[in-house]
Amino acid sequence: METGEIKVIEMTFVNAFLVKVRDGFILIDTGVSMLWDTLEKRLLSEGCLPDKLKLVVVTHGDLDHTGGCARLQEKYDCKIAIHEADAPMVEKGIFIKRKVKSLRAKLFMVLRRLMRRQLMKGLSGNTFKPDLFLSEGQDLNEYGYNAKIIHIPGHTPGSIGILAEDGSFFAGDIFNNRKRPGTATYIENDAELKSSLERLKTLPIRTVYPGHGRPFGFKLIKGKL
Repeated sequence: METGEIKVIEMTFVNAFLVKVRDGFILIDTGVSMLWDTLEKRLLSEGCLPDKLKLVVVTHGDLDHTGGCARLQEKYDCKIAIHEADAPMVEKGIFIKRKVKSLRAKLFMVLRRLMRRQLMKGLSGNTFKPDLFLSEGQDLNEYGYNAKIIHIPGHTPGSIGILAEDGSFFAGDIFNNRKRPGTATYIENDAELKSSLERLKTLPIRTVYPGHGRPFGFKLIKGKL
């Protein structure tokens, strides 16, 4: 991989993203704990592990994005970063209540709760303590990536996006592209989500890398926000 190159790691219904940076890699999200082997094999095949992973950035605290964090910490001593507002989700397994947009989303919400119960029993993963907290406007230059953290609450209180200099935007769940580009299916706070979306319209985003579905050009959705 060349510096700035992005590899999408597809794990059934959720994505992680591996970014080549100076002297190593940054991993954005980690998928579900049940697919740890898939994640680890992919990282090893790219030459990322055991000592080239400079940082793991978690876009928010949902277990389908944090499932590999505990093992990355334990096995490879990787540093995990998240926004402080979502720390209770990963440290204590707290489930955030949210509104849902569709019947399909409601059914999946039930599955998420069941997965969370399994998590707390230690059957499908572990809670973990983040190594550092990321905040609005913080840059990732010290980790070799010319990108900044954008706080975009609404899906969860601590949801963040990562906006790179080239216009790549790692969106977590504020956007998805399962069939076509859309906005968050699960909403913790309507007003904050609306404010976050309005703000994103003003930023120089070119390509969106959503947590679910394929990357897409921001212009496909910008006018609908």
